[in-house]
Amino acid sequence: MLLLLAALAVFVAWSWLSYPAIGYWLYDLSMAAEARLYRLHKIVVPISEMTVSTWQGGPYEASSSVLMLHGYSADKNLWLRFARHFVGTYRVIIPDIAGHGDTGFKAGGGYDIPLQAKRMIQLLDVCGVEKVHVIGNSMGGYMAAWLAATYPDRIASVALIDPAGVSAPEASDLERHLAKGHNPFLIHSREEFRQFYEMTMAQPPWVPGVVLDAVAQRYQRCREELEEIFRDFRASPPMEPMLPEIKCPALLVWGRKDRLIDVSSVSVWSKGIEDLRVEVLEGIGHMPMVEDPSGTASLYREFLASRRLESPQDQRMR
Repeated sequence: MLLLLAALAVFVAWSWLSYPAIGYWLYDLSMAAEARLYRLHKIVVPISEMTVSTWQGGPYEASSSVLMLHGYSADKNLWLRFARHFVGTYRVIIPDIAGHGDTGFKAGGGYDIPLQAKRMIQLLDVCGVEKVHVIGNSMGGYMAAWLAATYPDRIASVALIDPAGVSAPEASDLERHLAKGHNPFLIHSREEFRQFYEMTMAQPPWVPGVVLDAVAQRYQRCREELEEIFRDFRASPPMEPMLPEIKCPALLVWGRKDRLIDVSSVSVWSKGIEDLRVEVLEGIGHMPMVEDPSGTASLYREFLASRRLESPQDQRMR
């Protein structure tokens, strides 16, 4: 009995002293477990300036590949529960975009959209992928649109999930904060992170408090890095003049309750892209692929099938 009490006391003391470090461990362990369950493997890919950390899965011999691009301040793990629906059919490539996740940050490294898109082309080159279906959320959607407009020979289709890149007719909660000189992404405390987290999704999946506190600590530690990335990203050329250059089949998905980029942006994208299918999701916020991964994946797969973007080989593999 005494040994049990002593062990319990040691565990409690270790948990208190290491808090929220235990949250890092739980988060990384759970992401690695999910990736393994979904048959996704961590592969580090060298490109000209850096090495890019990726999740990759699906049949290597598949004739169609999907590139999934996360948003600002996020990482490749956000796509895991969405990607599981595609690894049986497609070769799936999910990178940590430069400055994020395991790919890492370099001061003055350049984080504007044209340069980030160029890095994705280099990534595809090293992976031996000639043409790809690209899907991106938020900043990743901005990159996906830029790729479709400027590298049309490399992009089979583009799917945009609550993308940045155009000026919304109506201001979002984020834009109102920025107008007052406050960037909610630049976190100084756990309380600030909780408020920011509530802005990102209308229906967030359950996450243990210790994990959220660990993520909050990561945001605090990376605050200066995120500020530089944000500055470069926001100074990128706007997409409006380039939208007519997107000629491939395109899908736009938006959460009606998005507080980071207002849903009124849909009208701008719709006017600019000729071949565009639009889906507005009720009760969903900024990250539909996280809030409703199965439903969002079903929409995307139906888009690919309806546009006959799957090859006969891919259809047989489903």
